[in-house]
Amino acid sequence: MATLEQQRAQDAWEKCASYTKEHVNVAKGLPALIMNSGLMQVLAFCHEKGGANEAVAQHLRAWLNQRFNGVNHDPGFEPLMQALMKSKPAKYQAITTEAFAWLRWLRQMAAARQG
Repeated sequence: MATLEQQRAQDAWEKCASYTKEHVNVAKGLPALIMNSGLMQVLAFCHEKGGANEAVAQHLRAWLNQRFNGVNHDPGFEPLMQALMKSKPAKYQAITTEAFAWLRWLRQMAAARQG
């Protein structure tokens, strides 16, 4: 059985296989954006921007759905936002923490694959 860190690494590795330089730049910037603005605001920003921003956000949503609901697919922007708005503070914090943990792997894997 793989550790949670190994699962994050594997998922990030698979998801970034087709990333362009633009995707890599988005992946590198998301943690700072989340730190400054919050997870929901950043998901809304990525959805509105579309393109590489939305593609990376879809991958993040799919991972969060896998971790918290056991289903490995993107639940979609609106359903996840509704769930986040209704979640208790402790769960919202846990989801945000998990987003940071997965994004650390995505940043590294995406940059490595581009290099």
